[in-house]
Amino acid sequence: MPLSPLWRLTPLAAALLIGSHAHALELQPQVITGNPLGSQQLASPTTVLEGDDLTLQQKGSLGETLNKQPGVSSSYFGPGASRPIIRGQDGDRIRILRNGVGALDASSLSYDHAVPLDPVNVERIEIVRGPAALLYGGSAIGGVVNTFDNRIPTEAIEGIHGAGELRYGGADTTRSSAGKLEAGNGTFALHLDASAREFNDLKIPGYARSRHAPQSENGPGKNGRLGNSDGRQDGGAVGGSYTWDDGYAGLSYSNSDSNYGSPAEQDVRIRMQQEHYAFASEIRNLQGPFTSVKLDAGYTDYEHREIEGGETGGTFKNKGYEARIEARHQPLGPFDGIVGAQVSRSEFSALGEEAFVPQTETNAGALFILEEMQATERLKLSLGGRLEHTTVDPDGKGNERFANANRSSSFTAGSLSSGAVYTLTPIWSLAATLGYTERAPTFYELYANGAHVATGTYEVGDAKLSKEKAVASDLALRFDNGTHKGSFGVFYSHFSNYIGLLNSGRTLNDEGEEDADGIPEYTYSGVRARFVGFEAQDHWKLSEGAYGKFALELSGDYTRATNLDTGEALPRIAPLRLNSGLLWELDRWQARIDVEHAAGQGRVPRNESGTDGYTTLGASAGYRFNLGGSQWLAFVNGENLTNQTVRYASSILRDIAPAPGRSVQVGLRTTF
Repeated sequence: MPLSPLWRLTPLAAALLIGSHAHALELQPQVITGNPLGSQQLASPTTVLEGDDLTLQQKGSLGETLNKQPGVSSSYFGPGASRPIIRGQDGDRIRILRNGVGALDASSLSYDHAVPLDPVNVERIEIVRGPAALLYGGSAIGGVVNTFDNRIPTEAIEGIHGAGELRYGGADTTRSSAGKLEAGNGTFALHLDASAREFNDLKIPGYARSRHAPQSENGPGKNGRLGNSDGRQDGGAVGGSYTWDDGYAGLSYSNSDSNYGSPAEQDVRIRMQQEHYAFASEIRNLQGPFTSVKLDAGYTDYEHREIEGGETGGTFKNKGYEARIEARHQPLGPFDGIVGAQVSRSEFSALGEEAFVPQTETNAGALFILEEMQATERLKLSLGGRLEHTTVDPDGKGNERFANANRSSSFTAGSLSSGAVYTLTPIWSLAATLGYTERAPTFYELYANGAHVATGTYEVGDAKLSKEKAVASDLALRFDNGTHKGSFGVFYSHFSNYIGLLNSGRTLNDEGEEDADGIPEYTYSGVRARFVGFEAQDHWKLSEGAYGKFALELSGDYTRATNLDTGEALPRIAPLRLNSGLLWELDRWQARIDVEHAAGQGRVPRNESGTDGYTTLGASAGYRFNLGGSQWLAFVNGENLTNQTVRYASSILRDIAPAPGRSVQVGLRTTF
């Protein structure tokens, strides 16, 4: 819920309003993530979601909110949990940040672990597709999703401002409310926010289980409902800062609490709590070797309990901190750049008979540098490097299942990246990146061994895993002639060691013994792999007249991922997807109609099932009005209006948990 005046201008209005003067105004806001030098154009492909666009695409989870963005799919585990997947890469290859700093949760450990973040509290989301490990570490080898919430105000605030939102409806009958208040005297700034969301079992077309799913002891389940998919989310934060002409310094505290069911197991509930403390400061216009210094730090206390039949079967705890400092140096000849350092510590523990990973301490420290130069009037180059050392220290606590967790592991990872943006004409430009990145394996990839009740799988790590290594490149052609604005890009990544969670084809009982009636075994295995694909998008201004402004948005993406050791496809890869949207705006009204088509995904490993293709229809409308000194937006949003059965190929639950059926939601948002 942005408080700035930009809130009053939709992305559609901004694109259509300026007509033939499109080149006189920058249509896209400046990207912050991966861009400490403030470049107007990044070599890496990026997306910014904010304002009305974010409001209308907002769902209860981060993964579902971003699911329609080019190159981004969802790990979908029902309405309670979903994490973004970028170009087929998930887990600890995608770095999820809050205001530029990692929030230590357990969402990368398993698909049933939600990201403890309600998108309603977010003002802006930035997506960097492709390797961003240079600035953010090996766990950004596939990309970065950065959320901004202004809980530590970075600019002076005068007076009192606020925002609020109510929603009702959808396939899970969501009831949500959120509010925010910011106040300041030009020097001191205060931020408060709170949100609450409840949702019922999800409405779906037909039965939850597909023809590929194993027969359930309880039969096919309810017709038209996804059992045990209801839940609630609550959260809030308080923050404040001291601002001055050349910087700011501030603190914040936030709390997240949720309780939701696991569609994989009808009697398993998940209770998650997180407390997060943050500090941020920046000092600008310094004299000496550095012109500015920026410091961000966060401490997180996270707990996740899996409750089976009313009894706690496993408890996951994660406590730790992350801090980073970056300093921008004075220009050195043609070079402008930053140097920085990052440290983090995580204390993870798993308690209970059903814990499938040992207690582990992970410590990491890194140094990085990024330089840019304007080589010619048309060509801008960037080059950087990062050196990171990670130590993983497990303690099996005498549990026989973790006998392999008897010694610590250390990894030193290095990353190099380069980028170029070349302006061909005032309309056309080329952007390219080339990088080598390394990632240390995580504690669960090394030491997992046991049944994970919430997902219905038996997961096995490998203590002998080595670093994940990849060479990746991007090439994109971008265009903006005032009528069309978009890009077409291709990407290629080659992993000499890719750590995948692969179905072994065996079924095991809770003791790890082969059992035909057991649960499927998934192993963390290092293989050679290749990811290749494309992303395309275009915003086309159609017309402007007495009946309003019309525009067409087109986008598509495709990822092909191959296990080079076996020649098979890698699992959980989204198929070819094509999207089109017709946009209209007239005075206070705005509306759009969307059609999404996803091809069938038959390119899967031999032990996995594919998914059928689908085409869905969506529509939304909004009306703006003012009451006194406040601005209001009333909106209605419909999705999958033809009630198609949709199963995401990127979801581990695709055969037992389809996506929502027909959904209509209404909402009201205000700012003052």
